[in-house]
Amino acid sequence: MKRYLLNIVLSGVIALVSVTASAQQSSSSGVMRRSDSSTSTKKSAVSDRARQRMSSETSDADLAWMKVIYRSLDLNEPENAALYFPEQSVDGQENLFRIIMRLLAADEMPAYEYLDGREIFTDEYRLKVRDMLDRFHIYYTNGKGYSEKHPVFNIEESDIPTTEVLGYYIIERWEFDRTEGRMRTRVEALCPVLHRTEEFGQEAVKYPMFWIKYSDLRPNLTSQLIFTDDDNNLPQSTYDDYFNLGLYKGEIYKTRNLRNKSMAQLYPDPDERKHAQDSIEKRLTSFEKDIWVPSLDELEKSKAKNVAENDSVTQAPKKRKSSSGRVSSRRPSKKVKQASSTRSSQSATRSVRNRKK
Repeated sequence: MKRYLLNIVLSGVIALVSVTASAQQSSSSGVMRRSDSSTSTKKSAVSDRARQRMSSETSDADLAWMKVIYRSLDLNEPENAALYFPEQSVDGQENLFRIIMRLLAADEMPAYEYLDGREIFTDEYRLKVRDMLDRFHIYYTNGKGYSEKHPVFNIEESDIPTTEVLGYYIIERWEFDRTEGRMRTRVEALCPVLHRTEEFGQEAVKYPMFWIKYSDLRPNLTSQLIFTDDDNNLPQSTYDDYFNLGLYKGEIYKTRNLRNKSMAQLYPDPDERKHAQDSIEKRLTSFEKDIWVPSLDELEKSKAKNVAENDSVTQAPKKRKSSSGRVSSRRPSKKVKQASSTRSSQSATRSVRNRKK
């Protein structure tokens, strides 16, 4: 009997211990899930935005109009500083050029040769990373699993010339989507530009390195949070947000044209070139507004506004003219008459006196 009771007690204790352990395990796993979800909230939101943008892209068949613009981004401009900093990798944050070099060294993304005046994104002109590293004197070693079909390289962080990449060329596509009836701007490709001084005291020479299709680079830009200005020190935007929202600042150095000439070739005079660049910017920003036919209400409102502006402009100068006319017509005429009368009277008296004498 005692053994039976002892077995019952022992079984109860074992059951109680197992229940307690399972409860503790379930509670600890729940905390882990909550902590994981809290830390990955931003990244999941960013990835959702990226998937939404990728799914919203349309083909050229849906476009009614397109303009291709080439811009030069100077990383010394405050608007473009997000592409340059941090110079060194800090807390998992990398600048744009380090991300590009890491992907190229791991053979995870294709790049294409920079051809002066044209861009051909085919396998024939695909960049050989080893040749590029040798050309720009970047030190490297063969990586683990290296082969001719899968060239992998090891590049030390200190050997990446981040401080010399002070500019980018980008290709913009301004597209009017007929299905959505709206204007959209997206980056098609980008090219790092190396600024290197060959001799001491000379001005740095610009070396465009290679072209990268933005669609190939984009999956690696949607998870990298960056600072976009000095006022907010919390990184809330990604590189993909930065390019899609047009937060960069760049000068137009070329537009796609039949003769394949740059702005400097078409407009050698700097003033004429600046005027042409401003004209292109104005046409791009006003294209979406001008493409639509205004409604009757909009026409009536604009007509009434123009009439009111014309009335206010034409009435004000007339009042000033009439008032100034009175002053100028009356006062000078009196002075002239008085002067002429006094002169005539004086001459008359003098002649009479002379006759008397």
